Amino acid sequence: MALAFALLDGRHHDRAGFSCGLAALDDYLRRMAGQHQRDGIASTHVLIDEAQPTRILGYCALSAAQLHLHELNPDDRKRLPAYPVPAMRMGRLAVSVSEQGKGHGALLLGHAVNLALTVRQTMGVRVLVVDAKDDRAAAFYESYGFRPTASATLSLYLPIP
Repeated sequence: MALAFALLDGRHHDRAGFSCGLAALDDYLRRMAGQHQRDGIASTHVLIDEAQPTRILGYCALSAAQLHLHELNPDDRKRLPAYPVPAMRMGRLAVSVSEQGKGHGALLLGHAVNLALTVRQTMGVRVLVVDAKDDRAAAFYESYGFRPTASATLSLYLPIP
């Protein structure tokens, strides 16, 4: 199995065949991801097996964002100006039910971090922000170093060095 990342292509990728077990995430991929990508709201990155390139194993949706300085932990505020911190938001991350437990979520998260590091080279990005759907998802992100924001325990951030 040779895994690869690609930008969602509604003419090529089988969005209707994807199911992660959460209707809101499935519905986003089927109905909104393509429109958001065309409108410049978010880009959706899909994880595929090159042997079956139309089948979506998982996806993450990324967009520009900002985080107010007071949302960061005190140690993360050091040497930052007193205005909103430039960020990249991972609005959604989902893995197909048939692929869960195989490390694909970690691959998608790593892909998002790598993209944030790449973007940081051309414009300001200080943190990667996620809004976890529930406590289980928040624990997943925290296991990779994400920290809760000051005002919401399900809203987390990862400093981008």
